[in-house]
Amino acid sequence: MSSSQVQSIIQRQRQYFASGKTRSIDFRVAQLHKLKDGIKALEREILEALRLDLGKSGFEAYGTEVGLIYEEINHALAHIHGWTRPRPVPTPLVHQPSLSKIHPQPKGVVLLISPWNYPFQLLIGPLIGAIAAGNCAVLKPSEVAPKTSAVLGLLISRSFSPEFCAVIHGGIAETTQLLKEQFDHIFFTGSIPVGRIVMRAAAEHLTPVTLELGGKSPCFVDQDIDLNVTARRIVWGKFTNAGQTCVAPDYLLVQRGVKNDLVTMMKKQIAELYGTDPMGSPDYGRIINEHHFDRLLRLKGGSIVCGGQSDRSRLYIAPTLIDHVKMDDNIMEDEIFGPLLPILTFDTLDEGLALAKQRPNPLACYAFSKRAAFSDRIIDELPFGGGCVNNVLVHLGVPGLPFGGIGSSGIGAYHGEQGFQSFSHLKSILKSPFMFDLPLRYPPYKKRLRLMRQLMR
Repeated sequence: MSSSQVQSIIQRQRQYFASGKTRSIDFRVAQLHKLKDGIKALEREILEALRLDLGKSGFEAYGTEVGLIYEEINHALAHIHGWTRPRPVPTPLVHQPSLSKIHPQPKGVVLLISPWNYPFQLLIGPLIGAIAAGNCAVLKPSEVAPKTSAVLGLLISRSFSPEFCAVIHGGIAETTQLLKEQFDHIFFTGSIPVGRIVMRAAAEHLTPVTLELGGKSPCFVDQDIDLNVTARRIVWGKFTNAGQTCVAPDYLLVQRGVKNDLVTMMKKQIAELYGTDPMGSPDYGRIINEHHFDRLLRLKGGSIVCGGQSDRSRLYIAPTLIDHVKMDDNIMEDEIFGPLLPILTFDTLDEGLALAKQRPNPLACYAFSKRAAFSDRIIDELPFGGGCVNNVLVHLGVPGLPFGGIGSSGIGAYHGEQGFQSFSHLKSILKSPFMFDLPLRYPPYKKRLRLMRQLMR
């Protein structure tokens, strides 16, 4: 698509937004219903596209993508009238009898850029917040997941007029062109290096951004656990989508006394979940392309104690456990984003926390323990975006929990009301009556300082 065509779409959306049509709550509710109905009509095509792009089973594709989106839409529909209502806040005595309220208002025309690993959910999820907040949207799906990108284009064109929502297909050139344009908000999900590019481009127009990035998310395992449940949940969370999940456990930090038993149980769970030959399992996904397949095989460190098999022609890498890993191994340098799970040990939680703090703030963190003191220390002392105690990944499925990173793992958050607020300007208004116009604040002030101090304490 040419730059003039992109500019034309943005201009038409600006005109549509200026008409005021998107400000109506009834309009927003109707668009959310259209989106939900459109997804239902194309559900089979969406699931098939996810299978072709990433080898996702129908169950996994529905549970981690389509089903989550239905929940987000339902949550927005249930709460949108409360979210959009002006919210009163206390007014200090010195300004009485005025009233103070926060008025959420849409930002305008927003740009949504999504990645390839959850190509449906990570584009439509932000769109729900943008629609609920009353914006127009330009959507850029990932060209790395072409089948899903095509279905997304069909979904949006069937559901909405391009003046309201439009999809721009293409690769780096098209994304670069979009980032040259001025938007009222940019929402990007992807890697940290590309996040920096997006932020630099946004700075040219002083455009606010939400960046959902990544990082090396640790998973702490105490010796006081339910061994079977812990192993099963970690294996499920790590190897869902063949490990290509931004909040997957990136590495384990296991208390030394339980490490051998945990590894043995995880091997057992891999066999139970995916069979003795996971390449033949209909429930185990594939690496997105040869570039990422080769990248994963270049990662080195420790010794493989389970898995390690690969087949480039099938983009298959087995669920792999790697023991005896050290923090300076190259597999510990960057986010793995694949089915390789390094295992490190610690003796005391102080030691485990010190190891995790050697890496930038992660997007997620997980802690398995029957002892509240163990997980509470991790939550209190380690900066990270969000996570679970005695579980993995599933905090994303709670619409009321904001999802976002901290530091290099992201800026801002979304899901539920937080998504609505990310795409809203929270306008502050104080409304005063004409009566009771106290002379205190007007000159000449003379000896009123003491009285002012008393009123403002």
